[in-house]
Amino acid sequence: MTENIQIRLKNRPESTPAVGDFEVVKDSMPVAGDGEILCRSLYLSLDPYMRGQISGRHISGALHPGDMMRGETISEVVTSDHPDYQAGDLVAHQGGWQCYSVAKASDLTAVDRRINPHSLALGILGMPGLTAYAGMTYLAELKKGDRLVVSAASGAVGSMVGQIAKLMGCEVIGIAGSDEKCRWLTEQAGFEACINYKIQDLAEGLIQYCPDGIDVYFDNVGGDTLEAAMWQLSLGARVVLCGLMAQYNSDVMPPGPNPATIIKARATVRGLVVYDFFDKKQEFLDKVIPWVDQGRISYQEDVTEGIENAPAAFVRLMSGKNFGKTIIKF
Repeated sequence: MTENIQIRLKNRPESTPAVGDFEVVKDSMPVAGDGEILCRSLYLSLDPYMRGQISGRHISGALHPGDMMRGETISEVVTSDHPDYQAGDLVAHQGGWQCYSVAKASDLTAVDRRINPHSLALGILGMPGLTAYAGMTYLAELKKGDRLVVSAASGAVGSMVGQIAKLMGCEVIGIAGSDEKCRWLTEQAGFEACINYKIQDLAEGLIQYCPDGIDVYFDNVGGDTLEAAMWQLSLGARVVLCGLMAQYNSDVMPPGPNPATIIKARATVRGLVVYDFFDKKQEFLDKVIPWVDQGRISYQEDVTEGIENAPAAFVRLMSGKNFGKTIIKF
């Protein structure tokens, strides 16, 4: 190979991104310097937080027109000038939306050999899975018998939140955007019920499935979904705030939940940023990989082939048309 294909941000969209907001660029092959590693991308993770980067409002920093899109990849080492990595090793790193990348050894993480297929290292056994595990294990204060509600429930984070809670003895209600997603959550992932917010009244659904209140609410969405859940909290409820899907595509910030909902329920509200729990990754893998191997965790992957198709896959993700973890296969 003599060239490297990259996807760069062309325009900063005002609402839901369009394919035309990105451009495919053929660049020269990157060259690894002293102590560096040349990597070939195998899988790329697409995530809603990238919309926050495009808007300039994400904790990881802003993207500007002309910048290459960022993202975590599973890559194969092509050449290495560092003793810790050899050609053929599989690594995870911030390779970005491109076919080849150069990295320092300190920026790479070896992919756990127990993970199969390797794409799971970007989904339920990667950052989304760690996010769910951290929220359930360290923030939600789960108790056996708790009734947990999770929004964006069919995504990589939401589905893991629900399934981990089930394994910890909780009853789980999902919120998702299609009958297909709801069926998968109840028939495959073991949720007690799922509310299709596009055709059901969400507030009525929460009253129906949580008549005694929501003990734990894990929010990936914000906006009206968060508002509806907050009014149905039980006494002493715990709320974990993780994602903001409802506002990623807008520059207008929605109003927050009425403080009365928190006071009335004497609720505890915590924000979750996965970066705070990177030191728990090995603990997470040691606990969850056996669950996956034993078939106790179900998962969905939404795989698109070809880096040139990443913009279209991202547009589907930000329109809620994906089903499961969104991944680009090179």
